[in-house]
Amino acid sequence: MAAAGTAKASPQVHGGPYLRIGEVSRRSGVSVKTIRFYCDQGLIEASTRSEGGFRLFDTAILADLALIRALRAMDVPLAELVRILEVRRSGVCNCSVLKVSITTKLDSIDQRMAELLAMKQELSALLDRWQDCGGTKA
Repeated sequence: MAAAGTAKASPQVHGGPYLRIGEVSRRSGVSVKTIRFYCDQGLIEASTRSEGGFRLFDTAILADLALIRALRAMDVPLAELVRILEVRRSGVCNCSVLKVSITTKLDSIDQRMAELLAMKQELSALLDRWQDCGGTKA
């Protein structure tokens, strides 16, 4: 039995080593629940299963999860993520598609920031012109 605080060795299965879901979670920063959800949605899949039926992942899953996290941060829908990952896994370069998506998201953020700045300026001007009503204060 491993001593408290020491890592368990990665299971050796069919040419492993593979990572257990908890280790994938720890290394990627993605919760175990989210990893299971991504598996259920077809975004990722376990390389194999342990004798006990636990999901085991190749270390390449970490790159997939990093990409998924970045794209989810851009509000890319799950269905689009599945398509992007399928193209990526097929060996076809989809860099231009991703660059366009990222550029579009950046433009959207810039536009939203300009809208928020205009709103801030409008509220500041309103506050500067504000006159107390002269009634009693609560």
